[in-house]
Amino acid sequence: MVVEIAGGLISGSLALLADAGHMLSDTAALGFSWMAIHYGKRPATVRLSYGYRRLEVLAAFVNGCALFVIAAWIVIEAIGRFAAPVPVVGKTMLMVAFAGLAANIAAFMVLHGGNRENLNMRGAWLHVMGDMLGSVAAIVAALVILFTGWTPIDPILSIVVAVIILKSAWGIVKSSAHILLEGTPVGFSLADIKADLEAHVPEIRDAHHIHAWSITGEQHMVTLHVLPVAGVAAHDAVGAVKHRLAARFSIAHATVQVEQDICLDKPDHDGAAACCMERRSEGK
Repeated sequence: MVVEIAGGLISGSLALLADAGHMLSDTAALGFSWMAIHYGKRPATVRLSYGYRRLEVLAAFVNGCALFVIAAWIVIEAIGRFAAPVPVVGKTMLMVAFAGLAANIAAFMVLHGGNRENLNMRGAWLHVMGDMLGSVAAIVAALVILFTGWTPIDPILSIVVAVIILKSAWGIVKSSAHILLEGTPVGFSLADIKADLEAHVPEIRDAHHIHAWSITGEQHMVTLHVLPVAGVAAHDAVGAVKHRLAARFSIAHATVQVEQDICLDKPDHDGAAACCMERRSEGK
């Protein structure tokens, strides 16, 4: 990062300065990611009953937002370069860009074997990937300037890198925000869970008031109400439902409320509880 800042100022290359700015955010982003993983391993407490695992998702969200800011800065600077072109020293730019690419490749190799389902790890990986693309763009721009002297290639490729960064940022912010908003995990359908339980768990005759959300990108939770078949003990109904959820949907933690009569909770937004009460009132 320091080498690219110095090289960008000496050569006048926006592509190098853009890549250096991206690296600066990576220093903070990777540090934040490491801290989130480190503290995420701490056990749950009375005040934090699910522990610190959500720090990983929060780190991913912050990293994604940082990428938006960086991309906006690159675009603004590039537009300014079109209005007021700056001389670029191609040879210096090329040498520094190669040094930046080597550093980014090393970081990429370290992170490449990480768990891509982990949003925090994915955010860190995308940061480094963006840096690699920035270094490649700087190399291409330097070669064009050296052989043709056409300096507008520098801000043009900087904008291309900014667009790539924005695409990565949108994906990570969208995924992490969905988890922070307690959204239903991707690939899950509450209607499918209800239909599957009622079809494959003979101990129950109705499942409703189903909610699913994620603590992290890999740890999913479910709560639901069930009405057992006459003569089935509540313990047996709960055990059967939990077993099916684990086997079919890979849900290791589920809270199951057993009811003997109508559902006393207020209807969900999707009307599931109301539908349940209506069905029972009709004797279905």
